[in-house]
Amino acid sequence: MKDTLTLNKLEKLIEIEGRLRGEYQQQLDEKDDAISQLRSDKLALEGKLRELETTVSTQLTTISELAGRSNETHALEQRNRELHNRSENMKQEVATVKSRIKALQKDLAGERAELAELKKYDPRRLRKNLDASKKKLAEKTVTAEKLQRLLNQVRTENVEHEGRIKELEAELAALKPDDGEKGAPSTKAAA
Repeated sequence: MKDTLTLNKLEKLIEIEGRLRGEYQQQLDEKDDAISQLRSDKLALEGKLRELETTVSTQLTTISELAGRSNETHALEQRNRELHNRSENMKQEVATVKSRIKALQKDLAGERAELAELKKYDPRRLRKNLDASKKKLAEKTVTAEKLQRLLNQVRTENVEHEGRIKELEAELAALKPDDGEKGAPSTKAAA
């Protein structure tokens, strides 16, 4: 009986294996193809690796040759860095000078405006105007003095005339009562 059970189990295992092969055979074939492809890729990569190793050894030789030249290149690069730093410093100096120029131009514009304002008050012209004003003032002063003398003279004459008018009025008043008695006041007043 044990043999029968084992045989049944074996048959079932073979049957399961057959089913599994049926289900997974395509995948197994694809995996086998992938493995063989990877093996061929590996061989191709090994060939490329050999080529690259050859290229690397050639490049290493070239690098060794260039190392001697690199000292010159290094010195040249150092000079280039120094020149670059100098040019940057000069750019900063130029920017500083430009800003200073702008400030000086503003100051110059201010000074020009102030000069224009001061030219309005030109000393020579002001002196001429002052001299002309002094002459006009002197002329007006002389004229005013003459007018003042004339005014004083007119006032004096006016006071004299007023005194004379008062005298004449007093005489007239004195003559009027006498004239009323005579009947001919107009002849004496006319005389």
